[in-house]
Amino acid sequence: MRTAPTPPAPTTLFMLAALPPLTLNMIAPSLTNIATDLQVGYGVISLALGGYLAVTALVELAIGPVADRIGRRPVLLAALAIFTIGSIGCALAQNVTMLLGFRMLQAGAVAGFVLSLAIVRDIEDGPDVAKRLGRISMVMALAPMLGPVLGSLLDAAIGWRAVFGLYAVVGAGLLLRVWVDLSETLPGTSGEDDPSESKTARLLGEPIFWSYALCTAFSTGAFYIFIAGAPLIAVAAFGMTTAQLGVFVGSITAGFLVGSFLTARLVHHIASDVIMLAGRILACAAMLAGLTFLGAGIATPLTFFGCTIFVGLGNGLTMPNANAGAMSVRPRLAGSATGITGALTLAGGAALTSLTGFVLTREAAPAALLVLMLLASFAGLVAASSVLILKRQRRRPVAT
Repeated sequence: MRTAPTPPAPTTLFMLAALPPLTLNMIAPSLTNIATDLQVGYGVISLALGGYLAVTALVELAIGPVADRIGRRPVLLAALAIFTIGSIGCALAQNVTMLLGFRMLQAGAVAGFVLSLAIVRDIEDGPDVAKRLGRISMVMALAPMLGPVLGSLLDAAIGWRAVFGLYAVVGAGLLLRVWVDLSETLPGTSGEDDPSESKTARLLGEPIFWSYALCTAFSTGAFYIFIAGAPLIAVAAFGMTTAQLGVFVGSITAGFLVGSFLTARLVHHIASDVIMLAGRILACAAMLAGLTFLGAGIATPLTFFGCTIFVGLGNGLTMPNANAGAMSVRPRLAGSATGITGALTLAGGAALTSLTGFVLTREAAPAALLVLMLLASFAGLVAASSVLILKRQRRRPVAT
């Protein structure tokens, strides 16, 4: 049993994990005003979201292996410093080129997500990993809900530059917090640790790692499909108002919060892989129930969104356990595991949202969205099942 490093305060990890979703969407309400102020088209300024996501995926791929080699603390400090500089640059930008250039520096925020998860794996073992990740997932679910609200209030009261000013203050505050509160948690390579484990290729050669990573990617993919298609279905099929749309679309996030809460409560009583699999079964069953309702001619906002909320609930059960499993395949490569899984999830999300936009039209029936979500959820179920199969094969005695 390895001796766990001194853990940071839970609030430090919560704030680090919340930084990437806040950085992504808190400026969303301000995009129109930014485009007007800088005298560019909306399509150009939307690169502050799309371009930022693309750079984030690349940074996420690189940051894990670097942190596995030199440590969590120096990478976090450097990333937060770059994020803070980028935020100040955006707040002072006088043209769109300057704004977008500094906006890409804000991709350093993703280190907060990647390394908060890796740090949990460094300091915890067994079910406690999934328990902590469940709590972090709850914070990450709240951040996208609160970010746009806070951003719109700042924009209305002071202007869009205040949003980036707040980013800079948060970045500097987190930099100081990490400096004071976070000691290095990366285990050393002496003793039972094998220095050869530092090679990421070893992780990529593990089928069980890919099963965990694909389970996370497809589970999140069902959420991306929902976010891309639900607003169109809500208006075209159900004639919902904007206010109603916000409540019903937010319901899937509420389901995720409940699922993450349940994960934190259940992992000490039920095997984490079983909880992960149960989340996938629940999501698939909910989509089949929704299609059954539609086939019976029962098509109301309550029945439609009442079923999709269970996709969020299933994701809350699945994702903390799948992430914990991916990081546990080779514990010294927890940063690499998180970065690769996150980049795979972002790439899959981009592909699935594009597919959803292509498949759905204003004449599309709600069933089309449920089918797409079912396919993604089922792919996650296959990946989760393969984890249990691979583990069973490892435990099976070899005949002599």
